[in-house]
Amino acid sequence: MATNSGADKGTRNLVIVMVLFIVAVGVIFSLISSRSNSTAAIPAAVSEADGYGIVLNPESTPKIDVYVDYQCPACRSFELINGKYLNEVIEAKKAKVVFHPMTFIGPESILAANAAACSADENRFVAMNLALFQNQPSGENTGKWQNPFFIELGKSIGINSTTFESCVNDGKYVDWTTNVASASAKADVNSTPTVLINGKPLDRNTQYGDPANFKAALEAAGVK
Repeated sequence: MATNSGADKGTRNLVIVMVLFIVAVGVIFSLISSRSNSTAAIPAAVSEADGYGIVLNPESTPKIDVYVDYQCPACRSFELINGKYLNEVIEAKKAKVVFHPMTFIGPESILAANAAACSADENRFVAMNLALFQNQPSGENTGKWQNPFFIELGKSIGINSTTFESCVNDGKYVDWTTNVASASAKADVNSTPTVLINGKPLDRNTQYGDPANFKAALEAAGVK
């Protein structure tokens, strides 16, 4: 009996060690995947406190967070349905709006997010945000979205500076996109589009595809 008891105890201890090892690996993986890049170049319009998002009207209220991936078809639909009103809100400074360009679809999402950040340095982010969705390819990572395309797209909305061209070609803000992804994961945002008003998510079933409901939700939160 003593021998069996010892064997059981040994097996139990081995299981405990294995479980602790698995937990430790999970914790380490979580820490690594959620780690921000402290050396990344950050656009001037970006706020670390706001999840490394591109901030428009930082002094205004309420706060609207918009999480998008520029290759996401649903994000394109959201922009085409609600973007006009949201851009009017931004123009009138009726809300603090924070855009979080996500990049989970692939490399061309990263290039697009970098170009969007470069446009923010030129005070043309709103126009570039719309232009990217208007010119979204029919498939993901098709090869269409490369730096020369973004430079020409910039010119189409009035960005003609060599600074923008260098920013795009050098991938100046590519590393910043990992910070956006890390902060978004910490905020439990795992799909796009996602819209939060004062930290509370809109109902994607009723408030994303109906412009009247979207406008009503913003007005209920204090956008007048």
